[in-house]
Amino acid sequence: MSDRSEEVRMPRLALFVAVCLIAANMRTTITGVGPLLEQIADDLGTTTVALGALASIPLLAWALVSPLAHGLSERFGVTRTLLWSLIALGVGTLWRSLPGVEVDLWLGTAMIGASLAVANVLMPAVIRRGFAGHVPLTMGVYTALLAGVGALAAGIVVPVSLAAPAGTALGWRTALAATGILLPPAIIAWLIVMRRLPRQSSAPRETSPGRTGIWRDPVAWQVAAYMGLQSASFYILLTWMAPYATAHGRTSVAAGVDVMIYQILGIVGSLALPAVLRGRGRRWVPASAPVLAIVGVAGMLTTPDLLTLWALPAGLSAGASLGMSLTLMAERARDHRGATALSGMAQSVGYLLAALGPVVFGGLHGIDGGWLLPFALLLAVLVAQLVVGAGVGRRERFVLAG
Repeated sequence: MSDRSEEVRMPRLALFVAVCLIAANMRTTITGVGPLLEQIADDLGTTTVALGALASIPLLAWALVSPLAHGLSERFGVTRTLLWSLIALGVGTLWRSLPGVEVDLWLGTAMIGASLAVANVLMPAVIRRGFAGHVPLTMGVYTALLAGVGALAAGIVVPVSLAAPAGTALGWRTALAATGILLPPAIIAWLIVMRRLPRQSSAPRETSPGRTGIWRDPVAWQVAAYMGLQSASFYILLTWMAPYATAHGRTSVAAGVDVMIYQILGIVGSLALPAVLRGRGRRWVPASAPVLAIVGVAGMLTTPDLLTLWALPAGLSAGASLGMSLTLMAERARDHRGATALSGMAQSVGYLLAALGPVVFGGLHGIDGGWLLPFALLLAVLVAQLVVGAGVGRRERFVLAG
């Protein structure tokens, strides 16, 4: 059965606005932490090294919680589950910002990670259900807003913290709370979407045998591998590009600009993706996206003086690859329920690799203090993404029973 005959069509305009507002909240609470680490460490009497694990908590939460999102959506419905994940995101954002003991910072961050894990999984299914004929375009806008607003948050949290009148502690706490400023509009917009849908039965849906079979489906594993490989390369460069630049004589300011350019070009890559996902050539897009990153990474390794130049194709590739991953989660499923299951599995595998990538890269760098081994790892990850992309680009469908 098609989505149209099986599911109620969501109100398009209201849904699009809600999707855009939700996208704007999907990274801000995470990207805003890094620039504030020194202020947080000074106030809590610890070190930035000790607080560095804050950045990995959301990734680990995504790996652990993502497989649970499909079961929650089956029991309570996609719309209701997404609403509560947004509310939980708001609670976690406030929790870690309130004055109190240090453990609140960690517990609030864990709650943020868990709530984002559920929303991350459900959004491809929402887009698959509401924009079945325009998945690449909608996913491109969603991904661009996700990355763009996240990058903006990283740039404004320090000025916000310095503007607070009552000292450092209130400053960084205010800035962390401000990363959730767009959450109320997103929740309101999603409530409007829910009000325009017919009331659904609250009875739990019958468990589908396909929910467990997804872990044995080869197409699902291809999507998961593609998601994991592109996530690993993105977080490796996001974490290590600046240290690599400063090790080759660039100032910390210039290195920060390089990372910013990398993220900005990611937005461009996300928006450009729908234009190339057309016609017969679309099957080669998943394999073509990492080629740009391979060129960029090879250039960084061989001519680091031109790192700013090489950040351009690497950033384009990162944005296009993320958009492609989310699009595959939506398009390789028969319906939105299948998309939820596939998204949960793929993001669990993907973010586990994303959490491991920077650690392994750093471990290889620590062996002899050189960069050849870690960059060889990064190139191997990108080549593997190319190979997987060539297979997953075929117009096969992952079918969820039920």
